Amino acid sequence: MGVMAGEPEIFSVTQEELVNLWGPIDLESDVFPFTYTDYYSKQMGGASLMRKFISFDTLIAPETLSEIKMTTNQIEEKMKTKLQSPHRIVNIDPGLINDSSLIMATVKDFAHRVPLQQGIYGHLEFLFGKKEIRILGWTYPDFRKKTYHPFFLKVRKKYLDQIK
Repeated sequence: MGVMAGEPEIFSVTQEELVNLWGPIDLESDVFPFTYTDYYSKQMGGASLMRKFISFDTLIAPETLSEIKMTTNQIEEKMKTKLQSPHRIVNIDPGLINDSSLIMATVKDFAHRVPLQQGIYGHLEFLFGKKEIRILGWTYPDFRKKTYHPFFLKVRKKYLDQIK
């Protein structure tokens, strides 16, 4: 899961919600400043945004990705209501890693995205080489930077160990 918020305490509250649904977290990234676009800043009240990633110990079936995205959308609304905010306060982007790629779920359609179900699309973010990440023409700008890569390579290694 990618989690984006403007306030540090939102990360812990959001993680509690996610752990209640998908079990214990096995890996957690650092918190990174998110300065690549103002798209989310406008939606989230102009806050300085931060992003972090978490992965869960329990493997999921790939075909559940769209259902998970619909659930994370509901969590975003629940958090907004719970904290009585006029703006979106958290953005939660579920994804899945397999041996060859990172696929993120999104509600935004585009030519390179694959429709899954109920308005959810699969976005092939990048590919994995043996020890590196291969960027694609449509890889999001922040995912192009090598800042995130060590985390995703670590998650992939854990995944490969789990499926042995």
